[in-house]
Amino acid sequence: GSTMSATILDGNKISAEIKSEVAAEVAELKAAGLRPGLAVVLVGHNPASEIYVRNKVKACELTGIYSEQHTPPETVSTKDLLQLVESLNRRDDIDGILVQLPLPKQVDAKKVLLAVSPEKDVDGFHPMNVGYLSTVRPGLVPCTPAGCMEILRRSHIQVEGAEAVVVGRSDIVGKPVAMLLTNANATVTICHSKTHDLKEVCRRADILVAAIGRAGMITPEYVKPGSTVIDVGINRITDRAEFEKYFAGDAKREASFTKSGSTLVGDVHPKVVEIAGAFTPVPGGVGPLTIAMLMANTVKATKLRRGNTVQSIVGD
Repeated sequence: GSTMSATILDGNKISAEIKSEVAAEVAELKAAGLRPGLAVVLVGHNPASEIYVRNKVKACELTGIYSEQHTPPETVSTKDLLQLVESLNRRDDIDGILVQLPLPKQVDAKKVLLAVSPEKDVDGFHPMNVGYLSTVRPGLVPCTPAGCMEILRRSHIQVEGAEAVVVGRSDIVGKPVAMLLTNANATVTICHSKTHDLKEVCRRADILVAAIGRAGMITPEYVKPGSTVIDVGINRITDRAEFEKYFAGDAKREASFTKSGSTLVGDVHPKVVEIAGAFTPVPGGVGPLTIAMLMANTVKATKLRRGNTVQSIVGD
């Protein structure tokens, strides 16, 4: 029969939109004598982390946000990191503090993240911000979940009254995205490794959010025809057999895989595109939004922290 092709929710396009809005806000704040500032703490030399941080710094340059990098050695102690965070908490020109994870084994990561002032916690991980989200008070919301919501909102996908299923219950994505969907009046189910009949539960979803960290696990039989699928997974594939499993016959992927020896696949199997009504691709879906929302959070933090001076000038 005739196959309808799913709408691709273009994360690069939406991210560019948000960044240009942020840049306009930054220009307005600067005109009022306030320059939003972001400090990034990058410990040691994790290649993936270095790429992420480079992209974050680039995005700051693009939007006009002041940024600085702090790079303690791999051997850093918890105490040293706490001192660094404290000094950044005290600085009025720094509105956002981002501690790039993972931290080395000898560091108590929980303690370090807890030391970041909640009003500068642009990752939205501090229990106080988690509490604000849960009680629908203004605060800083984790970047990836906030990005998922922006994709839905800007793509005009009905959230209110929708049946939403979130696969994965991490503090970084699963729980906060479930909370945001709940706050937006969706009916939300959170699934995880102990869920009975995951397939059955996922098939109920009008909006399915996959955030499990397992390549291609959500196959077509998990998906309700015509539903919206948000794929948060970023899994790198280097194995030829595994590549075939997901991308057999995809000439464009084939060429890039042969050239670089690796490709990215989400938590959602590429075949789902034949079932879904709308979906976020990997790469180019949720990924770009994470950094755009970090920029938006930095501006939000500036306004929340130093807002009274701004209010009169910018108005809200």
